[in-house]
Amino acid sequence: MKISLSQRTSLSLDLSELNPGGKFGRRQQSCHMKKLLPILILFTSVAVAEKSTCYGTTSDGRLENGVKLPASGANFEGYSSIARAAGRTYVHSHVSEIILAGYKDLETTNPDKVFKYAETGFEEGGQFKPHKTHRNGLSVDFMVSVIDKTGKSVHLPTHPFNKFGYNIEFGNDGTYEEFTIDYEAMAAHIVALHKESIKRGYDLWRVIFDPQLQPNLFKTKHGNYLAKNIQFSKTPSWVRHDEHYHVDFAIPCK
Repeated sequence: MKISLSQRTSLSLDLSELNPGGKFGRRQQSCHMKKLLPILILFTSVAVAEKSTCYGTTSDGRLENGVKLPASGANFEGYSSIARAAGRTYVHSHVSEIILAGYKDLETTNPDKVFKYAETGFEEGGQFKPHKTHRNGLSVDFMVSVIDKTGKSVHLPTHPFNKFGYNIEFGNDGTYEEFTIDYEAMAAHIVALHKESIKRGYDLWRVIFDPQLQPNLFKTKHGNYLAKNIQFSKTPSWVRHDEHYHVDFAIPCK
């Protein structure tokens, strides 16, 4: 929010009139301050809400003015309040905008589905153990969408006893205990992220997901879109990405 010269002058004049040695009394000073306080708060809030700046790469970079993702929303939640309190859910401001807009889109396109994000990065980026990337605010892990035995969309359980979900192992049939990967919901989410990125002049760099499970995404109604627009990992990663998928956003960095 920019302040015009006339606004600056007006604000300056109002403040100068509050000089104790001036012609106004204490009551008039108090009245003026009450009027000016909301304006000052607004200007301060706008100044604090700075955009993020990323440096370097996802594997060797840092972040300025990182934004913490909300703990939850109408159709999504974070993977751990503990990890969130530890500062492990910060992203670039544009990434935050894209993620939240994507979830908002899914409220309409997939109203019966729920989603869960996982590890992202620190407020200032940098090394993010045990991950090799997640260092400049552009890397985000999302837990796979799942359905229970009744076919209802539910959140994959994430807690300290299963390493916040990262210790879960899905079979090649896409099942784990009573949960089955919901490829339709997962594909819809990736499409939403891509469309919201493009809308803002950005893109998705890549999506890392277990190559053995990937073919199931291309069997969904979004299969053609994914094949045409999304770059998926071709070989197995250093850790199997079956319980989550890793998304790197293509946003310019310094």
